[in-house]
Amino acid sequence: MSEDRFAAAALALCGLAARQLGWRPGEFWAATPAELAAALGLLAAPTASPCDRSLLEKLMEHDDER
Repeated sequence: MSEDRFAAAALALCGLAARQLGWRPGEFWAATPAELAAALGLLAAPTASPCDRSLLEKLMEHDDER
């Protein structure tokens, strides 16, 4: 992938993460591709319910307590 295509894809994904997950740029760049895909529900089985914002916030609060 060329640098231009990577930059455009990264910018689009960063915007998606900001809108859908409420992530700031630092949170986006700190996440692994697998974490981003999981947070967006891209790794969930078709029968699994997607992760909604309240569940994500609860999981993030639990993670902050460690």
